[in-house]
Amino acid sequence: MKKLICSLLISMFGLSAAHASSGGMAWDKFPVDKSTDVVALQSGAATFVNYCLNCHNAAFMRYNRLRDIDLTEAQIKGNLMFATDKVGDTMKVSFDPKNAKDWLGVTPPDLTLIARSRASSQGTGADYLYTFLRTYYRDETKPTGWNNLAYPNAAMPHVLWEWQGQRVAKFVEEKDPHDASKAVHRFAGFETLTKGTQSQGEFDESVANLVAYLNWMGEPAQAARTRLGVWVLLFLSVFTVMAWRLNAAFWKDIK
Repeated sequence: MKKLICSLLISMFGLSAAHASSGGMAWDKFPVDKSTDVVALQSGAATFVNYCLNCHNAAFMRYNRLRDIDLTEAQIKGNLMFATDKVGDTMKVSFDPKNAKDWLGVTPPDLTLIARSRASSQGTGADYLYTFLRTYYRDETKPTGWNNLAYPNAAMPHVLWEWQGQRVAKFVEEKDPHDASKAVHRFAGFETLTKGTQSQGEFDESVANLVAYLNWMGEPAQAARTRLGVWVLLFLSVFTVMAWRLNAAFWKDIK
């Protein structure tokens, strides 16, 4: 996969969760089974370093941590390291924050904890990212030529458009149910302009893999912690039964 030109990655990856949850569209549900799918996580990691790590840092994640998703050091060095040659380095880009501010108008945020930071009453951060990355549409009135349903007026363009293709959003004007003197625009679907290199199902899966990796990156030890928690609960369950029966044996002759 070719790395995208850094100048295309303008501004933020998404809105704050507060903005995204205030009257915006309903978020789609991220397929949670992807979170523990090693193949999906590996695919998501490849997409991340090729399409996100051009401008966005992941400064709290080291390349060698990718061994936790069953990648060897040779695979990491050969396929996923473009900004450094040391596998113990953090995932930083050689993009000066001062230049980013001057060129893009805002410094692209660090993505290490992006999934955890976007959770709200509408759903998890993974739900938000899964919806955000799949609801881009062409809008020539915007500086980047793109807009987004989950994050209206998003400054970041659609970096995965070659996979999904180009489309426009259709809106229907209706009366505001709260104020008849005003009109609101209801989303009425997408219209395809050009097809992408992937089908809609394939694109949804590619995005799900990327979001799975972003979600995993926020807490790499989550799967191990969950497995350990299950064993602890099983131990406590067995111990509780033993303690209950032992207590009954101690007190059986006392009336």
